[in-house]
Amino acid sequence: MNEALVRRFMIPDALKDAWEDAEKQIDSGLNDEALETLRKAWGEHEDAADHANTWKLVGDAKQAIAVSSEPPNKKMLREANNAYQSALKKDSKHRDARRASNAIQIKMDGLGIRKSSLPKLVDDGTPTIYGMLAILVVGMLFLTTIKYMPEIKNALDLTSESSDDWDATLVVELYPNAAPKTVASFKDHARNGNYDYTAFHRIIDNFMVQGGDIQCATMPLGSADCSAGTGGYSAIWYGQGIEGDQTTWKMPDEIDCFETSQGSGQWQGTCHAPGMLAMANAGADTGGSQFYLVDKDSTPSHLNGKHTVFGMATDDSTYLGSSINGIELIDMLSQVPVGDGDVPLNPPYIHSIEIDGDTAHMHLLLPS
Repeated sequence: MNEALVRRFMIPDALKDAWEDAEKQIDSGLNDEALETLRKAWGEHEDAADHANTWKLVGDAKQAIAVSSEPPNKKMLREANNAYQSALKKDSKHRDARRASNAIQIKMDGLGIRKSSLPKLVDDGTPTIYGMLAILVVGMLFLTTIKYMPEIKNALDLTSESSDDWDATLVVELYPNAAPKTVASFKDHARNGNYDYTAFHRIIDNFMVQGGDIQCATMPLGSADCSAGTGGYSAIWYGQGIEGDQTTWKMPDEIDCFETSQGSGQWQGTCHAPGMLAMANAGADTGGSQFYLVDKDSTPSHLNGKHTVFGMATDDSTYLGSSINGIELIDMLSQVPVGDGDVPLNPPYIHSIEIDGDTAHMHLLLPS
């Protein structure tokens, strides 16, 4: 399952070319040719082609075909609307698909075309005869499902863990008192889904696991832009960068770790240790979205005073449904094979991050 998910988010250049060709064909009125281009791309790129961009272009081509006839082809308009809905299921934030979906639904309403060719179930808030029959059937199915649910779950081997979309959950306690700005930015990125399907793009066993590059969530790992990450950007404006361009926003350091005396090698405060979550940077006050997790055999005191430490993995983490100490889970991530530049050959991914107060639940996809 993991390999298929990873492939889906690694977009081949040939697929991008097919999207561009199809868009040009649609603009030129060659809508049938555009659909054929997309069919070929689907056959050649399998899971990767099952993407919001593909479905959006399918919708554009079918809508153009539908309105080219007089009266408009109802069946084709419904298919175009369904394609836009498929695009939004793949990516609910796809703005072009959202605009196209809203526009075609307004158009269909104006033409008196239902979104489905199925019988109408409700008319002016009152169930039709078909609606009443549907309510009866659904009610019977619901009662049957409740009665036999334990047997059904047992027969299908459905458990809460096997039905999850991720393999592991790293639970991290965040430190807003030590690093309020860093924690606030991290929470915003997480809540907005910006970390979804970002890879741990740099891994050094016995040292650290680095990820969180929100600008490479759907770009091929190993490309010139993403093999070493781009840095990302802060979710909140802290006065650094161009205010009108969020991609330039940077975060000030929030160092809460100090050497007890000059050259003593003894540190106090929120310092680097196994399991710690810290902000990556390219120098002082250049934090973005990238972060790293300290491996269990690492005590990188040379990073103290240079990087903001803003959280710690806890022992509430899970792997394949079983409890695991967060530091042990980080150690699992650190041991995946890597190539040049410490880039993992088959990277672990962040499925999503849920925020509950000052606790982050980082759901992970691990390579098989």
